[in-house]
Amino acid sequence: MKPIERGEILPLPEYETVRDRFRARVIIEKRSRRIFVGQRVSVVFENRDTVLLQIQEMLRTERITRGSAIEHEMDTYNELLPGEDELSCTLMVEIDDKAEREAFLRAAKGVEDHIWLVGDGRRIAAHSRERGTDSDRTTAVHYLKFPLPKAVADAIRTAAQTGWSALALEIDHPAYSARAEFTAQTIASLGEDLQGD
Repeated sequence: MKPIERGEILPLPEYETVRDRFRARVIIEKRSRRIFVGQRVSVVFENRDTVLLQIQEMLRTERITRGSAIEHEMDTYNELLPGEDELSCTLMVEIDDKAEREAFLRAAKGVEDHIWLVGDGRRIAAHSRERGTDSDRTTAVHYLKFPLPKAVADAIRTAAQTGWSALALEIDHPAYSARAEFTAQTIASLGEDLQGD
Protein backbone atom coordinates (compact mmCIF):
# COMPACT_ATOMS: atom_id res chain seq x y z
CA MET A 1 0.00 0.00 0.00
CA LYS A 2 1.34 3.38 -1.00
CA PRO A 3 2.68 5.39 1.98
CA ILE A 4 1.08 8.68 2.99
CA GLU A 5 3.00 11.51 1.34
CA ARG A 6 3.76 14.99 2.68
CA GLY A 7 1.42 16.66 0.17
CA GLU A 8 -1.55 14.75 1.63
CA ILE A 9 -1.07 16.24 5.10
CA LEU A 10 -3.21 19.30 5.65
CA PRO A 11 -1.91 22.27 7.66
CA LEU A 12 -3.67 22.48 11.03
CA PRO A 13 -5.99 25.42 10.17
CA GLU A 14 -7.09 23.72 6.94
CA TYR A 15 -7.55 20.36 8.71
CA GLU A 16 -9.86 22.01 11.24
CA THR A 17 -12.21 23.01 8.41
CA VAL A 18 -12.62 19.41 7.18
CA ARG A 19 -11.94 17.49 10.40
CA ASP A 20 -15.52 16.68 11.39
CA ARG A 21 -16.43 15.34 7.95
CA PHE A 22 -13.17 13.42 7.51
CA ARG A 23 -13.33 11.84 10.98
CA ALA A 24 -16.98 10.88 10.51
CA ARG A 25 -16.22 9.20 7.17
CA VAL A 26 -13.23 7.24 8.52
CA ILE A 27 -15.11 6.23 11.67
CA ILE A 28 -17.84 4.74 9.48
CA GLU A 29 -15.18 3.02 7.37
CA LYS A 30 -13.52 1.60 10.50
CA ARG A 31 -16.74 -0.12 11.57
CA SER A 32 -16.38 -2.68 8.79
CA ARG A 33 -12.66 -3.02 9.55
CA ARG A 34 -13.05 -3.66 13.28
CA ILE A 35 -13.61 -7.04 14.83
CA PHE A 36 -13.97 -8.08 18.45
CA VAL A 37 -11.99 -11.16 19.45
CA GLY A 38 -13.74 -12.26 22.61
CA GLN A 39 -14.70 -9.83 25.37
CA ARG A 40 -11.33 -8.14 25.93
CA VAL A 41 -9.70 -7.55 22.55
CA SER A 42 -10.59 -5.60 19.43
CA VAL A 43 -8.69 -5.32 16.17
CA VAL A 44 -8.84 -2.58 13.52
CA PHE A 45 -7.34 -3.33 10.12
CA GLU A 46 -5.39 -0.34 8.88
CA ASN A 47 -5.47 1.30 5.44
CA ARG A 48 -4.47 4.69 4.03
CA ASP A 49 -7.54 6.47 5.43
CA THR A 50 -7.13 5.12 8.97
CA VAL A 51 -3.42 5.98 8.98
CA LEU A 52 -3.96 9.45 7.50
CA LEU A 53 -6.54 10.15 10.21
CA GLN A 54 -4.08 9.05 12.92
CA ILE A 55 -1.36 11.31 11.50
CA GLN A 56 -3.66 14.34 11.23
CA GLU A 57 -5.05 13.78 14.73
CA MET A 58 -1.57 13.41 16.24
CA LEU A 59 -0.41 16.61 14.57
CA ARG A 60 -3.54 18.36 15.84
CA THR A 61 -3.30 17.01 19.39
CA GLU A 62 0.41 17.76 19.75
CA ARG A 63 0.17 21.02 17.74
CA ILE A 64 3.00 19.81 15.48
CA THR A 65 3.87 22.22 12.68
CA ARG A 66 7.64 21.84 12.14
CA GLY A 67 8.45 20.02 8.91
CA SER A 68 10.88 17.53 10.46
CA ALA A 69 8.40 16.66 13.23
CA ILE A 70 5.64 16.12 10.66
CA GLU A 71 7.97 13.85 8.67
CA HIS A 72 8.72 11.89 11.85
CA GLU A 73 5.00 11.30 12.50
CA MET A 74 4.47 10.28 8.88
CA ASP A 75 7.37 7.80 9.04
CA THR A 76 6.06 6.35 12.30
CA TYR A 77 2.47 5.90 11.17
CA ASN A 78 3.34 4.78 7.63
CA GLU A 79 4.81 1.67 9.28
CA LEU A 80 1.22 0.66 10.07
CA LEU A 81 0.34 0.37 6.39
CA PRO A 82 0.31 -3.14 4.96
CA GLY A 83 2.78 -4.13 2.28
CA GLU A 84 1.96 -6.14 -0.83
CA ASP A 85 -0.16 -9.21 -0.02
CA GLU A 86 -0.15 -8.27 3.65
CA LEU A 87 -2.75 -7.23 6.21
CA SER A 88 -1.92 -4.82 9.01
CA CYS A 89 -3.89 -4.16 12.17
CA THR A 90 -3.89 -2.49 15.53
CA LEU A 91 -4.91 -4.82 18.35
CA MET A 92 -6.24 -3.20 21.52
CA VAL A 93 -6.89 -4.72 24.92
CA GLU A 94 -10.16 -3.16 26.05
CA ILE A 95 -10.60 -3.44 29.80
CA ASP A 96 -11.90 -0.31 31.51
CA ASP A 97 -10.95 -1.17 35.10
CA LYS A 98 -7.28 -0.26 35.58
CA ALA A 99 -6.44 -2.96 38.14
CA GLU A 100 -8.18 -5.65 36.06
CA ARG A 101 -6.43 -4.44 32.92
CA GLU A 102 -2.99 -4.48 34.58
CA ALA A 103 -3.57 -8.01 35.91
CA PHE A 104 -4.61 -9.15 32.43
CA LEU A 105 -1.57 -7.52 30.78
CA ARG A 106 0.74 -9.35 33.20
CA ALA A 107 -1.04 -12.67 32.64
CA ALA A 108 -1.06 -12.20 28.85
CA LYS A 109 2.70 -11.59 28.51
CA GLY A 110 3.80 -12.86 25.08
CA VAL A 111 0.30 -12.76 23.59
CA GLU A 112 1.75 -11.36 20.35
CA ASP A 113 3.17 -14.84 19.68
CA HIS A 114 -0.30 -16.38 19.94
CA ILE A 115 -2.27 -14.38 17.36
CA TRP A 116 -3.26 -16.04 14.10
CA LEU A 117 -5.11 -15.17 10.93
CA VAL A 118 -6.91 -18.30 9.79
CA GLY A 119 -7.94 -18.70 6.17
CA ASP A 120 -7.90 -21.23 3.35
CA GLY A 121 -6.98 -23.97 5.84
CA ARG A 122 -3.87 -22.08 7.00
CA ARG A 123 -2.83 -20.41 10.23
CA ILE A 124 -0.77 -17.29 9.55
CA ALA A 125 1.25 -16.00 12.48
CA ALA A 126 1.11 -12.32 13.36
CA HIS A 127 4.35 -10.39 13.11
CA SER A 128 4.61 -7.81 15.87
CA ARG A 129 6.69 -4.63 16.01
CA GLU A 130 6.92 -5.03 19.79
CA ARG A 131 9.10 -7.70 21.31
CA GLY A 132 9.08 -6.78 24.99
CA THR A 133 10.85 -9.92 26.19
CA ASP A 134 12.40 -8.10 29.14
CA SER A 135 9.06 -6.85 30.40
CA ASP A 136 6.87 -8.69 32.88
CA ARG A 137 3.72 -7.77 30.94
CA THR A 138 2.37 -7.23 27.47
CA THR A 139 1.15 -3.89 26.16
CA ALA A 140 -2.46 -2.78 25.73
CA VAL A 141 -1.84 -1.95 22.05
CA HIS A 142 -0.08 -4.12 19.47
CA TYR A 143 0.72 -3.32 15.85
CA LEU A 144 0.56 -6.53 13.85
CA LYS A 145 1.13 -7.61 10.27
CA PHE A 146 0.08 -10.80 8.54
CA PRO A 147 2.08 -11.74 5.43
CA LEU A 148 -0.39 -13.61 3.26
CA PRO A 149 0.32 -16.67 1.14
CA LYS A 150 -0.76 -15.99 -2.45
CA ALA A 151 -3.78 -18.32 -2.22
CA VAL A 152 -5.15 -16.47 0.84
CA ALA A 153 -4.42 -13.02 -0.62
CA ASP A 154 -6.18 -14.01 -3.87
CA ALA A 155 -9.17 -15.41 -1.94
CA ILE A 156 -9.55 -12.17 0.03
CA ARG A 157 -9.02 -10.04 -3.09
CA THR A 158 -11.85 -11.81 -4.95
CA ALA A 159 -14.14 -12.57 -2.00
CA ALA A 160 -16.70 -9.92 -2.96
CA GLN A 161 -17.19 -11.71 -6.30
CA THR A 162 -16.85 -15.32 -5.13
CA GLY A 163 -18.58 -15.13 -1.75
CA TRP A 164 -15.54 -16.62 0.00
CA SER A 165 -15.86 -16.01 3.74
CA ALA A 166 -13.54 -18.47 5.47
CA LEU A 167 -11.44 -15.97 7.42
CA ALA A 168 -11.00 -15.67 11.18
CA LEU A 169 -8.68 -14.26 13.80
CA GLU A 170 -7.61 -16.48 16.69
CA ILE A 171 -5.81 -15.86 19.96
CA ASP A 172 -4.58 -19.01 21.73
CA HIS A 173 -2.61 -17.63 24.68
CA PRO A 174 -3.00 -19.62 27.93
CA ALA A 175 -4.44 -16.50 29.62
CA TYR A 176 -6.77 -15.59 26.75
CA SER A 177 -8.30 -17.75 24.08
CA ALA A 178 -10.84 -16.43 21.58
CA ARG A 179 -11.80 -16.61 17.91
CA ALA A 180 -13.68 -14.16 15.69
CA GLU A 181 -15.03 -14.92 12.23
CA PHE A 182 -14.80 -12.07 9.74
CA THR A 183 -17.99 -10.74 8.20
CA ALA A 184 -18.36 -10.62 4.43
CA GLN A 185 -18.24 -6.81 4.68
CA THR A 186 -14.90 -6.90 6.52
CA ILE A 187 -13.40 -9.34 4.02
CA ALA A 188 -14.62 -7.20 1.11
CA SER A 189 -13.01 -4.11 2.68
CA LEU A 190 -9.72 -5.96 3.09
CA GLY A 191 -10.01 -7.23 -0.46
CA GLU A 192 -10.12 -3.63 -1.69
CA ASP A 193 -6.87 -2.99 0.18
CA LEU A 194 -5.21 -5.92 -1.57
CA GLN A 195 -6.21 -4.59 -5.00
CA GLY A 196 -3.37 -2.10 -4.73
CA ASP A 197 -3.25 1.63 -5.32
